[in-house]
Amino acid sequence: MRTIWWQDQTVHLIDQTKLPHQEIIVECRDYPDVANAIATMQIRGAPAIGVTAAYGVALGAWRAPADSVPDLLAQLQPVYETLRATRPTAVNLFWGIDKMRRYADAVAAGTDDADEVRRLLLAEAERLADEDVATNRRMGEYGAALIEDGMNVLTHCNTGALAVVDYGTALGVIRAAWEQGKHIHVWVDETRPFLQGARLTAWELMKLGIPMTLISDNMAGHFMRRGQVDAVFVGADRIAANGDVANKIGTYSVAVLAHENGIPFYSVIPVSTLDLSLASGEQIPIEERDPREVTHIQGVPIAPEGVHVANPAFDVTPNRYVTAIVTNRGVVYPPFEEGLRRVVAESEGNV
Repeated sequence: MRTIWWQDQTVHLIDQTKLPHQEIIVECRDYPDVANAIATMQIRGAPAIGVTAAYGVALGAWRAPADSVPDLLAQLQPVYETLRATRPTAVNLFWGIDKMRRYADAVAAGTDDADEVRRLLLAEAERLADEDVATNRRMGEYGAALIEDGMNVLTHCNTGALAVVDYGTALGVIRAAWEQGKHIHVWVDETRPFLQGARLTAWELMKLGIPMTLISDNMAGHFMRRGQVDAVFVGADRIAANGDVANKIGTYSVAVLAHENGIPFYSVIPVSTLDLSLASGEQIPIEERDPREVTHIQGVPIAPEGVHVANPAFDVTPNRYVTAIVTNRGVVYPPFEEGLRRVVAESEGNV
């Protein structure tokens, strides 16, 4: 199941705000449509956002009226800026845009044909999408080794095929273990306030036939204390150089509960989610979203009108609560600094 794809000079994506009750495809015909899809969470999940941004750049180039290469490069500047302004926390967004910007500058130096630059940018976005799928399958293989037959695994937010181009990060690990024949059961946190667990993870696991139980977020500690959770697997939107993990709001609480109950806590991410420019999670920007996500569910009000609301979309889990970080370059254990720099160097071909 691909979450995003290019067809007929248009970016197509699954509208995740309509799931699980409606399966609707959004057609983005220009880069502002792509920016809106990211900002409104029609598409979400750090790796998916990164590839979507790359497609947004390709689409912007495709629609730009420029006849010359210099004009095309100039007309791409507002494309980069518009896409960068959509969401602040997921570093994959900026990774995807910067990949495409550097690639555009590089290919432009070798041709005076603007249409050739357009074709090459689209090919690069397609390559990044295919690479994402391969990356997720590698993470699945590495992470599945951490899951034993008969385990009960808890996950928070959505980290499956919907959060990437296909297959999944943390849910990809669970999926790989299941495909290896391991008997597992998944506790699915509903993940308030946007309900990615209830709406998306439950939907994916049911389609895959993997045994699961949906719980509200405040039930996790109860099942941990009763010995019914053997491991926690989550994704991340950005991980700092010291291993601090920024992920969907509520992840920190889950990590503290897991630590208190002696349960291993794993974050599963592609190397593109690492931000070694930040020394710790204290420097990671936290997105504040629309209060209506807290006061309403599917448009239905659940709180008094006019109530004051805080709605941070992410929190930061300190590295001391993280057992290991599963990447497409292997599993990194504490202390994280050296291991994370190693996998980044390997990814960039410097090792």
